[in-house]
Amino acid sequence: MELAQCISRFLCTPIPKLNPLPRFLSTNLPNQSKTAPTKKPWSLIVNARQGGGGGAEAETATSVAVKETPQLGRFHVSRGYPTPFGATFRDGGVNFAIYSANAVSATLCLITLSDLHHNKVAEQITLDPLTNKTGDVWHVFLKGDFKDMLYGYKFDGKFSQEEGLYYDSSRILLDPYAKAVISRGEFGAVGPDGNCWPQMACMVPSFDDEFDWEGDLPLKYPQRDLIIYEMHVRGFTRHESSMTEFPGTYLGVVEKLHHLKELGINCIELMPCHEFNELEYFSYNSVLGDYKVNFWGYSTVNYFSPMTKYSSDGVRNSGRDAINEFKLLIREAHKQGIEVIMDVVFNHTAEGNENGPILSFRGVDNTVYYMLAPKGEFYNYSGCGNTFNCNNPILRQFIVDCLRYWVTEMHVDGFRFDLASIMTRGSSLWDAVNVYGNSIDGDSLTTGSPLSSPPLIDMISNDPILRGVKLIAEAWDTGGLYQVGTFPHWGIWSEWNGKYRDTVRQFIKGTDGFSGAFAECLCGSPNLYREGGRKPWNSINFVCAHDGFTLADLVTYNNKHNLANGEDNNDGENHNNSWNCGQEGEFVRISVKKLRKRQMRNFFLCLMVSQGVPMIYMGDEYGHTKGGNNNTYCHDNYINYFQWDKKEDSSSDFFRFCCLMTKFRHECESLGLNESPTAERLQWHGRTPGRPDWSESSRFVAFTLIDSVKGEIYVAFNSSHLSVMITLPERPGFKWEPLVDTSKPTPYDFLSSDLPGRDTAVKQYAHFLDANQYPMLSYSSIILFLSPEEST
Repeated sequence: MELAQCISRFLCTPIPKLNPLPRFLSTNLPNQSKTAPTKKPWSLIVNARQGGGGGAEAETATSVAVKETPQLGRFHVSRGYPTPFGATFRDGGVNFAIYSANAVSATLCLITLSDLHHNKVAEQITLDPLTNKTGDVWHVFLKGDFKDMLYGYKFDGKFSQEEGLYYDSSRILLDPYAKAVISRGEFGAVGPDGNCWPQMACMVPSFDDEFDWEGDLPLKYPQRDLIIYEMHVRGFTRHESSMTEFPGTYLGVVEKLHHLKELGINCIELMPCHEFNELEYFSYNSVLGDYKVNFWGYSTVNYFSPMTKYSSDGVRNSGRDAINEFKLLIREAHKQGIEVIMDVVFNHTAEGNENGPILSFRGVDNTVYYMLAPKGEFYNYSGCGNTFNCNNPILRQFIVDCLRYWVTEMHVDGFRFDLASIMTRGSSLWDAVNVYGNSIDGDSLTTGSPLSSPPLIDMISNDPILRGVKLIAEAWDTGGLYQVGTFPHWGIWSEWNGKYRDTVRQFIKGTDGFSGAFAECLCGSPNLYREGGRKPWNSINFVCAHDGFTLADLVTYNNKHNLANGEDNNDGENHNNSWNCGQEGEFVRISVKKLRKRQMRNFFLCLMVSQGVPMIYMGDEYGHTKGGNNNTYCHDNYINYFQWDKKEDSSSDFFRFCCLMTKFRHECESLGLNESPTAERLQWHGRTPGRPDWSESSRFVAFTLIDSVKGEIYVAFNSSHLSVMITLPERPGFKWEPLVDTSKPTPYDFLSSDLPGRDTAVKQYAHFLDANQYPMLSYSSIILFLSPEEST
């Protein structure tokens, strides 16, 4: 998420119509309110069997009583084991283990699937702190009939916001290690009585939880060979024109994998698929006449559970079908030669600040899971109300366990870490003794201070399982920490290169003073990564992503047009480095439309010929527009849906160009180098060979690149409003032939070998190329290649 966009995405959220408590946001300073929260309808409230516990007494007046069935005695209860955390099937039963250092009592609640929606609890098993607790871990082992059974926990203890304690024995909480979370089954469907936060519960594992992987193994592509596609699972196939059997689901994506194969994609980056509540911001949007939702999903409820509402079966079979459908997506993607990485949000959770819901982490042990100030206020480096306490010893083990689970059990190929700079900040009560066992001279770090060697990043980087997968950091947060090029990397972390995006946008639209910086981008940003020992593939290059303008909007709008969000256009990024090519909006002169298509081709060509790893945003391959809205977090509609009919119609000639460019990149050995190109392979040129122009006024950059497959290629960018005649480097015995010219209309923008009339088109360049020259129109880019001269 972009710095300002992360804040604006939530900051202006109005009070939801059906949800009486919205997300409250603040700056990165601790929140100041210390008032006790009122009871909210999102939690299942049960009558505590035992007295005590400030939380149980604090809100008795507004508690919603649950009808408790009598103890059925259907389970055999024994001491249990403190590891592994979570619910684990073993020895013919299920072991439950959960960490809570500050709770004085713990109760395991068992709930049938049918009773969940009627606010009933089947059985409550009070854990004995003498026999069911080891250290700070509560545990119990049960044998019995768990069919359609779910579970949760109640914890009792002190309720004191000033001390960071939120224990309330009347609330049933989710296990942070739960493998599936069950609540509402349908995306966007409101619960009973208009409840947006009905009670959630956890799946109990069973002995037959198996999936046929059909021999699936990780593809293990070298990262330099990837072309990444950022995708939203629901948005990819929810539009009616997708014609899929299960639109908006994991299975829907499987049905459309052939599209990605055709596009040349070999890696999908899934936007958040951990369990989240899409009704978090549910409120009526008078602008569009629909309801705002949390569409993007950057507000995690549980990190081990796949989003059940992305499953065609929803919560059926207690969430097991959702798990298996996610696994099916991974398996089938691998069969198509496509890796899958997940966008994970370990910087904050859906529980918000002190006014937010108590769902899981806060009620289990708030002081451990969140970064707190001395008087219990929540630090807000995420811009979303709280900050995950990532470098706390318990929490960093939790994160490593979670990542390992998704790699070993779900077969994902890597992770993109949202606002990853938060993972480098010191935890609450940070001190060297806590982390290293002894003090360090001069160590005066405080909570939230950036760490040069963050323990969590160290653990992930040196983990025998995780160090072998793709690790990508969004190297900034909303607290002002910007680490692009300096993120602690241990030689294996890559970064979303936000500087690449900004520089390329500036140069392509014709801003003076960026020719040198643009050349660095073409080389994989060695100015950012070489000094730290990293490679070009440590740079994830992108021009557009989910937050911000789409590629089509980047060349259509100078200003954001976010009125559809219902926030008076106050949300979203104001500085987009975009250019509308002469007129604002979609209804413009034909000449403007032609220039926009040319600029889109320029941006895409730049991505494909740059060293590093290119990333494409879903829909950009056919020119998807969001109408100039650069902050579409709240729209479950056509704005965010991939429109398959648009991809198929005549305006999608851009899709052909994209497919051919990705194919060209895959074919060229020189466009995915393991090291930054040197002068032995790469030469810079200006309008004449060997004389590049790096002046402030230069809008022309060209280079030749030796390639073991293609021989040698010539690439040039003219971002000036003026045409230019260029002189090409002389290569005795060879001649330059045209391949790509973005100024030409389709299909002559890319002269593929199977293009009808290709020879005729090539001959039109002959009189220029015979003179070793080439005319470049304004705002255009070209690729030429060498071929042997024919003997006369």
